[in-house]
Amino acid sequence: MTILAYTDGASKGNPGESGIGVILKDTNNNILKTLYGHIGKTTNNIAEYKALIACIKLVNKMDCDNLIVHSDSELLTKQLLGEYKVRNNNLKKYYSEVLKLLAKSRYSFTIKHILREENKEADRLANLGIKSKKRIEI
Repeated sequence: MTILAYTDGASKGNPGESGIGVILKDTNNNILKTLYGHIGKTTNNIAEYKALIACIKLVNKMDCDNLIVHSDSELLTKQLLGEYKVRNNNLKKYYSEVLKLLAKSRYSFTIKHILREENKEADRLANLGIKSKKRIEI
């Protein structure tokens, strides 16, 4: 099965109170799973990485042949595509964790940069995560 994922990390202030949002859909646009939560005080870029990590961990428990992730974070997508180097030491551990999780996966992985307007559902969930204070450990 192909899973289409939409991920977002949000931070109120940078750093500030942060949340993540993940939506998993099938190719018919049916929602398979959603996830949101509060991740404490951090930066928007770390929140973006934590949203992706949560997404991969969720998909690793599912029947998936092909994962296509959509993110409005240009930094995240370009780092994972090898177009940008990961220079920030705080991001390096999250980048490495993504690579380790993907190395253990049984599916093909693609990441695509999308505009913020195309990621409204995941953004809404990430902001709900901040407001709800529903703590989630990634």
